Amino acid sequence: MAARRTLGRPTARRTLENALRRAGHLCVAGVDEVGRGCLAGPVTAAAVILDPDRPIPGLRDSKLLSPEARERLHDAILRRAVAWCVVSRPPADIDSLNIHKASLAAMREAVVGLAPAADYVLADGFAIPGLAVPHQGLVKGDQRCACIAAASIVAKVTRDRFMVALDREDPRYGFARHKGYGTAEHLAAIRVHGLSDAHRRSFRPATLLDLLVDDEYDETDGR
Repeated sequence: MAARRTLGRPTARRTLENALRRAGHLCVAGVDEVGRGCLAGPVTAAAVILDPDRPIPGLRDSKLLSPEARERLHDAILRRAVAWCVVSRPPADIDSLNIHKASLAAMREAVVGLAPAADYVLADGFAIPGLAVPHQGLVKGDQRCACIAAASIVAKVTRDRFMVALDREDPRYGFARHKGYGTAEHLAAIRVHGLSDAHRRSFRPATLLDLLVDDEYDETDGR
């Protein structure tokens, strides 16, 4: 049933990329990031230049795909793309810069790391300050443009694999299941174990603050 629902979802199109190529831009890159809303782990960005002669069926926003479909498409993208680059910014960078600036920095670095270089960039959501390449930000770009959808898939799979590996190193928090997002399981683990080196100190949702304040109160009160 889940597979049928996935197949019914619209795929991202190459309409804008094709128009840009007709206008003379031969290397159109898509760039996207994942992990902005997590309590732990890096924010990860990917940039991808698709090969117009090697189409990849089924590209869509990574959030609309099953984990199995993401893995399959990730591998196809890496085989068929003209170029791709992935950059992660760790929790320390997120805490020092803030998540928005760290995300944009990762996206900018991913674009700069492409070889061959992009001559036009389509970014999901926001324009990227300091990027010398002509570009534009597109709201819901990962649902509209194939190259941004491809970037979202590569970034998502790369980060998920990292969080699974982190779970093997430190299984206390269940990173392999929630990938660092603020689930009830994750918050309960933080209450028991405190924050690890993988956690972002600057991320303090009300629920997490309540847990940490309660724990501090319990210790000072002797309970």
